[in-house]
Amino acid sequence: QVQLVESGGGLVQAGGSLRLSCARSGRIFSIYAMGWFRQAPGKEREFVAAVMRSGSITYADSVKGRFTISRDNAKNTVYLQMMSLKPEDTAVYYCAASKAAVVAAPGYDYWGQGTQVTVSS
Repeated sequence: QVQLVESGGGLVQAGGSLRLSCARSGRIFSIYAMGWFRQAPGKEREFVAAVMRSGSITYADSVKGRFTISRDNAKNTVYLQMMSLKPEDTAVYYCAASKAAVVAAPGYDYWGQGTQVTVSS
């Protein structure tokens, strides 16, 4: 089992920044991909960013150039630095872990509880 705990969400004005953290514990040696997803009210969960064990990184077009995913292996933590935030970025953000090199949500085996990000206009 792998446990994931997100933190860092909150309320921010449009144009502002936030950094989300995802602390990992458990059988993390089995994990190949770490991803961030988000779900806004009334919408389906959508992919935001992912980083593979190889170091390969993928972003959704909607966040490319504004968000940065990174990891600190010594701290077993994955980050999502979010800049130039827009009201449409408002959502619950989830950290997820997969044993495979995947991007789509169904491929992820473990999920955190989510952290709310609200961007006011």
